[in-house]
Amino acid sequence: MNGNFSRTAAAALLAAMMLFSLLALSPRASAAYDDLRPYNWYVVRKKDHTQPPADPNMAFIEKLGGIYVDKKHGDDNAEKVLYLTFDAGYENGNVARILDTLKEKDVHGAFFILGNMIERFPDLVLRMRDEGHLVCNHTYTHNDMSTVADEAEFSAELCRLSDAYHTLTGDEMPKYYRPPEGRFCERNLKFAQSMGYKTVFWSFAYADWDNNKQPSREYAIGKICDNLHNGAVILLHPTSKTNADILGEIIDKCRAEGYRFGTLDEICSG
Repeated sequence: MNGNFSRTAAAALLAAMMLFSLLALSPRASAAYDDLRPYNWYVVRKKDHTQPPADPNMAFIEKLGGIYVDKKHGDDNAEKVLYLTFDAGYENGNVARILDTLKEKDVHGAFFILGNMIERFPDLVLRMRDEGHLVCNHTYTHNDMSTVADEAEFSAELCRLSDAYHTLTGDEMPKYYRPPEGRFCERNLKFAQSMGYKTVFWSFAYADWDNNKQPSREYAIGKICDNLHNGAVILLHPTSKTNADILGEIIDKCRAEGYRFGTLDEICSG
């Protein structure tokens, strides 16, 4: 009897250990799981003009309404399409030049703006809207949203911008949100989704934001063209003099390679 009891106890102990191991392997069941863990968005560029994959640790973004590339236009899709997006926090003369080029080339993009644009450059925001671009939510103040754990606080930051946009234009702001500096946590995406937003990241960006350290024309053209891929969501900063100088040539080169330019609405439709 003691032997049977020992074998039963050992079997029960083994089963308990196996269950504990399975729970430990499940991030959502583990005590270590935390939807406030901060992330910095990035993708690793591929040299063969194919779509870069997302880091597996950030795979949850697509389950929560996030996008970073158009997977409907994947590597094997015969139609080649690109999406131009711009993070615009202020004007230094180059945003207007970017808009001039987009108008000349008949290309529509998405501008993720801050409250500063509405406060100080309302005519430019109206021009974006009037010329057919999507004017989207980059938050009002450009704070690090990955630290925001409270839904009301998160909502207030996005609503402050969308309300200001509605006051200026009479229109509802398109429901696309880009986290400042690409910093976010999973809870942020849950909040954004509950507000009806798609969180928009990117599949290509490069160091173009520092006005005192602008890349050369040749470097920038090479970097962008070498990393084109079907369905790419391209992030450019429209305050960049280099970007303003080269955008027309970039558009022409992309079209020569068989690409057309789409809008975020296309990615998110259907």
